[in-house]
Amino acid sequence: QVHVVESGGGLVQTGGSLTLSCAASGTIYSINAMGWYRQAPGKQRDLVATITSSGSANYADSLKGRFTISRDNARQTVFLQMNSLKPEDTAVYYCKVDIVGVGVYWGQGTQVTVSS
Repeated sequence: QVHVVESGGGLVQTGGSLTLSCAASGTIYSINAMGWYRQAPGKQRDLVATITSSGSANYADSLKGRFTISRDNARQTVFLQMNSLKPEDTAVYYCKVDIVGVGVYWGQGTQVTVSS
């Protein structure tokens, strides 16, 4: 049994910052890539950023420079630091975890709302 739980969402003003966390727990031997995606109302779920087990990060082009993804392999946790937030960043943010020998798991999502 694997659990993926996000935290850290909330309401923030334009220009503010938030840090999201996502922890995987359960029967996990090793984790490949971890990542963040987001879905705004009425829109598809889009890539925000991913990070490999060795720390190589990939970002959506529009978010480079404002968002930073990192991970703590020992704690099976991935983070997303979001700076200079804009109203268009408002969305539900989902964590995706690719577990070796098991498969891909998604978290339940955490709401981020940026007020103008």
